[in-house]
Amino acid sequence: MNKEIPNDEISLKELLDKAREWFSYLVSQWKIIVLAGIIGAALGLAYSFSKKPIYTATLSFALEDEKSGGGLGGALGLASQFGLDLGGGGGSIFTGSNLTELFKSRSMVEQTLLSPVASNETSISLAEMYVQNNGWRDKWKDNPKLKDIQFLPNTKRKYFTRVHDSILGVIYEDLSKNGLSVGQKDKKLAIISIDVSSTNELFAKYFTEALVKQVSDFYVTSKSKKARMNMDILERQTDSIRRELNGAITGVAVANDNTFMLNPALNVRRAPSARRQVDVQANTAILTELVKQSELAKVTLRKETPLIQVIDEPILPLKKEKFGKVKGIVIGGVVAVILMMLFLISRKLFKSFR
Repeated sequence: MNKEIPNDEISLKELLDKAREWFSYLVSQWKIIVLAGIIGAALGLAYSFSKKPIYTATLSFALEDEKSGGGLGGALGLASQFGLDLGGGGGSIFTGSNLTELFKSRSMVEQTLLSPVASNETSISLAEMYVQNNGWRDKWKDNPKLKDIQFLPNTKRKYFTRVHDSILGVIYEDLSKNGLSVGQKDKKLAIISIDVSSTNELFAKYFTEALVKQVSDFYVTSKSKKARMNMDILERQTDSIRRELNGAITGVAVANDNTFMLNPALNVRRAPSARRQVDVQANTAILTELVKQSELAKVTLRKETPLIQVIDEPILPLKKEKFGKVKGIVIGGVVAVILMMLFLISRKLFKSFR
């Protein structure tokens, strides 16, 4: 005898009936749901009042592409024959993504935080401005380790304590994760944009400008360091040879004075003057060559010195992103209604399984 196999599948009709049942249940609880929506909307409105607006400062710049020396290459090759390295190598350690990471490095950010800015007719550091803006001073006043902590402008890093380092580390982490963004908005363009977000409009603007200046100075110094060292060496050598030449010229004059009206037969007395004349000729030839190489080194330094050209600077008033009142009411109300509906459904299911 064949037994009937029970059908565990839910038909569409049963599914619709179940949906109507749940819908009717939720409608019967409309007062509770509406009350939850009103409370959620009120909380969303209160949050919109308490939430500070976020200001974003944007600065874009273009980095000058390194080009070959062209006709300068032959002159550099000639200089190398005399054992002089005038640069021209132009390393690329700070190009592309490396330059982007340099802006976000802890060293550059912390040095920027110690830059001075004007606030309430006084000069304070950006780190102190950040501390005041976040209300940390009020929280520190009862803590003996923190209440006397100061971040004075342009303070050397070596004078900081572990507490200073810890606070700067916290500021750096917050800025790098939530406030600082560096990158190319269009991969086809060699324009880099820096965005700094903060609840303090002036801090966002000042920090962006100071960070670009700090990185620009470091970048230019690093890229042109080798060429600048060579130029300094050549200038010192040129000054030294010039002093030797001046001394030799004076020596010739003194020797000539000593042999004035001397008997032509006494040639030995004229030997010092002749030696001095040889020194003058040798030093003149050396000085001429050093002057050429010194001028060439200056040209090389100008070539090796990169240019960070600022395109757009942050201008007050900055772009402001505020959590609007309508947005707070809608989001708060919708979330509260959904949560209450889930709570009512869960409670009914729990009762049905008991």
